[in-house]
Amino acid sequence: MQVPGNALEGKNVVVIGGTSGIGLATAMTAAGLGARVTAGGRSEEHLEKARQQAGSDIQFVQIDTHDDQGLEKLFSSIGGIDHLVSAATGGSRTLKPLVEQSEEEFQAAFGKLWGYAKVARLGAKHVADDGSITFVSGAPARKFRPNMGALSCVGGAVENLVRCLAKELAPVRVNVVSPGIIDTALFDWMGDEKSERVAQMTKGQLIPRIGRPEEVASALIYLMQNGYATGTTVDVDGGQLLG
Repeated sequence: MQVPGNALEGKNVVVIGGTSGIGLATAMTAAGLGARVTAGGRSEEHLEKARQQAGSDIQFVQIDTHDDQGLEKLFSSIGGIDHLVSAATGGSRTLKPLVEQSEEEFQAAFGKLWGYAKVARLGAKHVADDGSITFVSGAPARKFRPNMGALSCVGGAVENLVRCLAKELAPVRVNVVSPGIIDTALFDWMGDEKSERVAQMTKGQLIPRIGRPEEVASALIYLMQNGYATGTTVDVDGGQLLG
């Protein structure tokens, strides 16, 4: 059987939350495969760093996943989208027991879900019938430590949202990638203790190390290119779910 060539060559790819971490790695990988990539993020600091890192291969724009008018303007300006990705955090995370969280703290975590829902609601009409929408959840959706209840609830909701959208938006494909512990700016607050702390966090995994953004990006690229995958959660977690 003949293997298809590069399915992203010349395609329009949009990555919301594409100026750092997993999103930026996805944008850069897609651009390296010949896609026309637009990547958006709300932080001017991240935008500037991303421009320096990626050069002119990617069009970077400032956008907030909760900005309805901004998203609509961005999607309309592109004309037609082949693959739409959102890796934006979209909300704040409170890491403490659920029973100790305020209503506001718990609801704030769901900013990620609402942000993804807006990206889908405003972007779906611009996505080609043979295109895709892909989100990012996280391993805590199905396996979590104490104090991660809100994060788990949001991740589970995102994965269920994807299954609902896959049915409602077909033939557009909708999928989600669920990463484990990935080396992003999320852990920068650890400072000099980062290596030791991360080693403790990952020692029970089948692959006992922190993951790289590029390893998660490869799963997002796979879901863009595989025309037979929809409603699917792809785990990239070093075996964390089995640990």
